[in-house]
Amino acid sequence: MSANQASLPRTSRILQRGIEQQLHIGAQLYVSHRGRVVAEVALGESRPDVPMSPETINPWMSSVKPVVAVAAAQLWQRGLFDLDDRVAQYIPEFGVRGKEPITIRHLLTHTGGFRAVIGLQWNDPFEDAVAKVCETPQEPRWVPGRTAGYNSNGAWYILAELIRRLDGRPIDQYVREAIFLPLGMNHSWLGIKPEAYRAYGRRIGCIYDTSSGEARNPKYGNTEDDAAAIRPGANGRGPIRELARFYEALLRKTGSLLMPQTIEAMVARHRAGMFDLTFKHVIDWGLGFIINSNQYGPQTVPYSYGPHAAPRTFGHSGHQSSCAFCDPDNELVVAWFCNGMPGEAKHNHRQRQINQAIYEDLELVPGSPRATDEVQSIATAVQPSRA
Repeated sequence: MSANQASLPRTSRILQRGIEQQLHIGAQLYVSHRGRVVAEVALGESRPDVPMSPETINPWMSSVKPVVAVAAAQLWQRGLFDLDDRVAQYIPEFGVRGKEPITIRHLLTHTGGFRAVIGLQWNDPFEDAVAKVCETPQEPRWVPGRTAGYNSNGAWYILAELIRRLDGRPIDQYVREAIFLPLGMNHSWLGIKPEAYRAYGRRIGCIYDTSSGEARNPKYGNTEDDAAAIRPGANGRGPIRELARFYEALLRKTGSLLMPQTIEAMVARHRAGMFDLTFKHVIDWGLGFIINSNQYGPQTVPYSYGPHAAPRTFGHSGHQSSCAFCDPDNELVVAWFCNGMPGEAKHNHRQRQINQAIYEDLELVPGSPRATDEVQSIATAVQPSRA
């Protein structure tokens, strides 16, 4: 066991056991606590006969959604739109077939509807995909802002198009120049350029359908064309430690990413106590971020941050494969990727186990020595002066 694995022994054993149980063939994990890197772990293989390493560039799937949300927030912060502006004010062709009342806030909180985009393909050119979303009708009996359901793709094409129309840069260029490169996420992409893909060679990782008990190629994700697709809500890629840098920047609230008050607004509960028609569970949402929803059932909430995460924890996960979050109360940032998609039930069990083990390895469970020390130090820091 490496030094990094030794620092998180329970977590590393769960990841290794997942390989043995054929849930995945490899994994990446990065954890930082109080600004210190606790672990950076790579296990197994990125693809057959190619070892997984911290440098492997893996697909994040929907874990990229908060990046696009922060890109939109940068424009909001610049005063280019208000959250409650109707989308059709900026993209007139979107405001048809019942979608006229939908606002930018509805897109970011998954309360807009129009979840099923007919004919949308993974490798559709961006402009064609946006046109298909604009032609999509509103769902029957959906009341924007009062009905909730995770929108896996359509809303994120519209957010990306909003950014393009207001800033002038296409979304892949915008996030590279305004988010990834300024944060040192030099090998992170929203659609990898073909020349970069070829240059990375064996660093390119794959993702597998493991629902049958063996690793099989899914319908999309593992080709050069798949990696190049500009799919704003689903095709981010990079080493998992670079996705963690994004959350470390949000935790620090310093630098040029966003102003502190904008970050606070992004991770507040804008949608609370609403049943999600996609996930079939009550889940709370910020602006593009899933907020810890353990209060609705820590063992049943999908894509959970684990039972020990503090209430203000925020982040996002990728389809049966990745998870990244920030727990500001514990000054904790976590990001991990498993390259097998074993089915929703098995993945949710795996995700809860991994995230639970991280807190237990770090003794951040309420009542543990380290957690008690941290609570005491906070209490001491806020005691009023007796002078």
